[in-house]
Amino acid sequence: MAKPKFYMTTAIAYASGKPHIGNTYEAVLADAIARYKRQQGYDVFFQTGTDEHGQKIEIKAQEAGITPKEYVDNAAAQIKHIWDLMNTSYDKFIRTTDADHEAQVQKIFKKMYAKGDIYKGHYEGMYCTPCESFFTESQLVDGKCPDCGRPCVPAKEEAYFFKMSKYADRLIEHINTHPEFIQPESRKNEMMNNFLLPGLQDLCVSRTSFKWGIPVDFDPKHVVYVWLDALTNYITGIGYDCDGESTEMFKKNWPAELHLIGKDIIRFHTIYWPIFLMSLDLPLPKQVFGHPWLLQGDGKMSKSKGNVLYADELVDFFGVDAVRYFVLHEMPFENDGVITWELMVERLNSELANTLGNLVNRTISMSNKYFGGIVSNPGVCESVDKELEEFALAAAGKVAAKMDKLRVADAMTEVFSLFKRCNKYIDETMPWALAKDEAKRDRLATVLYNLVEGICMGATLLESFMPDTTKRILDQLHAPARTLDDLSFFGLYPSGNKVTDKPEILFARLDIKEIMAKVEALHPPVQEEAPVKEENVVDLEPKPEITFDDFEKLQFQVGEIIACEPVKKSRKLLCSQVKIGSQVRQIVSGIKAHYSPEEMVGKKVMVLVNLKPAKLAGVMSEGMLLCAEDADGNLALLTPEKDMPAGAEIC
Repeated sequence: MAKPKFYMTTAIAYASGKPHIGNTYEAVLADAIARYKRQQGYDVFFQTGTDEHGQKIEIKAQEAGITPKEYVDNAAAQIKHIWDLMNTSYDKFIRTTDADHEAQVQKIFKKMYAKGDIYKGHYEGMYCTPCESFFTESQLVDGKCPDCGRPCVPAKEEAYFFKMSKYADRLIEHINTHPEFIQPESRKNEMMNNFLLPGLQDLCVSRTSFKWGIPVDFDPKHVVYVWLDALTNYITGIGYDCDGESTEMFKKNWPAELHLIGKDIIRFHTIYWPIFLMSLDLPLPKQVFGHPWLLQGDGKMSKSKGNVLYADELVDFFGVDAVRYFVLHEMPFENDGVITWELMVERLNSELANTLGNLVNRTISMSNKYFGGIVSNPGVCESVDKELEEFALAAAGKVAAKMDKLRVADAMTEVFSLFKRCNKYIDETMPWALAKDEAKRDRLATVLYNLVEGICMGATLLESFMPDTTKRILDQLHAPARTLDDLSFFGLYPSGNKVTDKPEILFARLDIKEIMAKVEALHPPVQEEAPVKEENVVDLEPKPEITFDDFEKLQFQVGEIIACEPVKKSRKLLCSQVKIGSQVRQIVSGIKAHYSPEEMVGKKVMVLVNLKPAKLAGVMSEGMLLCAEDADGNLALLTPEKDMPAGAEIC
């Protein structure tokens, strides 16, 4: 019987430089899902790769004194090296400079043009080269790019456009009738309310101001613009042919079961990409999952902020599987996760070295000490054994339920819950006490057998997330690999088997002071100049006095900004996700001219919590961030003088 197929992709990484750990997280997340699906018996095809065209790359290549192709060859090799270092089991690594991809993109563009979905027009406005975007004068902030704050220059450019509105109603209907299509649910609401329902603008799909791209073959001064080029990799990589000669691989695998992408590019994958597919008369992917970001402790990773962490550097400190564990376990389903050196050391010591490593080491050591490494099952059982057995047998179902919803962090928690239950079983049965009584020797053997069996079952479930660690555990136990179906049975470990007589340390405990000293040696702290003190004051026209009862009606609390992004079509507004206690509120603020989204993330701020919700530029706002304003109109967020927890009352 043929296996059910499962085609999944990551977003292709932009080949502009070395990927940081936040970029790498996506590849590791996809790998964990792909490995688990293979364990479940699916015929998985997992594709990843690099996006290699565009003006930014053309400029970077010029600055480096090499050709764009030489530049992207180096960048793609570096990205592929990181993906391989992290033990990602992709089946294909596609590059958008691959000849077969470029040929198909030209055919696709021509077919859409012949169909009337693409037409020629022109762009006119202020152009930001780093962002590769046009803006109207009214969209600029202080005459600069509203996205990156850099200068813009006047430009007019002939371009081809795609008629997005032609397919908008059909896409809206598809989203409404396929609730699983966009996940998590919050991403779907954002796409519908902010983009689709207000009406789609036609999309620029060609450029003439640079040459590093795929030429439009019937109008060679144009190159195909980024999204039509990049998004189509999901079909060209598996053999799509625009002339109707697609490969058997394409016929077998399309539509994709899953596109795994970052939340910042959800619009392109849930609006532009489905519409392109409709134009090509192809079915839509089953699901697009927009995962959250992995943030440094002081906000979103940015080379300009100097807070970038790289996978290879982390691996040097902690090892591959420890880094895999951390990025998978610390990322919530919808909200952004946080990575710090201190937190990684704490997790390694508590979960990996203690909960898992110590469990395996103790079990093997006791088996060697009391039975010469022979693990047998005399079957001298007590009620506590049944409790362990039932817990172990339930674990696979719990993990499956979480993985089916792509709640990978929660699935890992279920695996480690089994290891914690095994540790509790040691405390309950006290093998060292049983060893003192020869009459209880068979009972001791049963206890150690149950421990080995529980560890084998947990290791099998761990394989998708930490494959090398699973192999190391099973090798030390001299245990054969198991399938997920095997986890329906407790007691498959061969009675009479012998474990290794030289147990290895899976994860050695680390000293936080030593680690931080090494980190500081690698990344010396940047010395900031002390601000110049200026004597200035602001006098305001007094407002009418209020009573204490009036003040009592206002609820002020400390909030922590965990995510922030610009409000589309607004020159002034930023939309922040603010953690207040156990809740997260969305707050829109007119501070775009004073703070970038990256600067906002991680800040502790003062929030007026009980302000009536209102829509600003079509986006719901559920509170107000408090700011100070000087006589020149400069704004500064009000922040607590000391570090206070999110939710603390301001009184």
